[in-house]
Amino acid sequence: QLQLVESGGGLVQPGGSLRLSCAASGFTLESYAIGWFRQAPGKEREGVSCISLSGGRTNYADAVKGRFTISRDNAKNTVYLQMGSLKPEDTAVYFCAASPYQRGSCHYIASLYDYWGQGTQVTVSS
Repeated sequence: QLQLVESGGGLVQPGGSLRLSCAASGFTLESYAIGWFRQAPGKEREGVSCISLSGGRTNYADAVKGRFTISRDNAKNTVYLQMGSLKPEDTAVYFCAASPYQRGSCHYIASLYDYWGQGTQVTVSS
């Protein structure tokens, strides 16, 4: 059974940091581009970041550029999203997803991703 599991969410004060993890079971992540998405209450899901198969290409939404860093450790079958300088508007459920269609680069377009995790809640509040 192919499964993605996110972890690392929680409550953090503005300006703080969190590291989210996306672990795969039932398949190897090295064959997939991985994206992070988020959905805040009452808002549509939005793309946050993605990383190519090799890890050599990354993309970030303007809202998180310079504050978030995506990385992957294929040996651990895990992708990470390091989030810093967090703001209240970063509050959302964060999802990771795997795309078998993107080879050389990546785009955080939801329709390109076949496998999704259940999400982890990130709340930024004082």
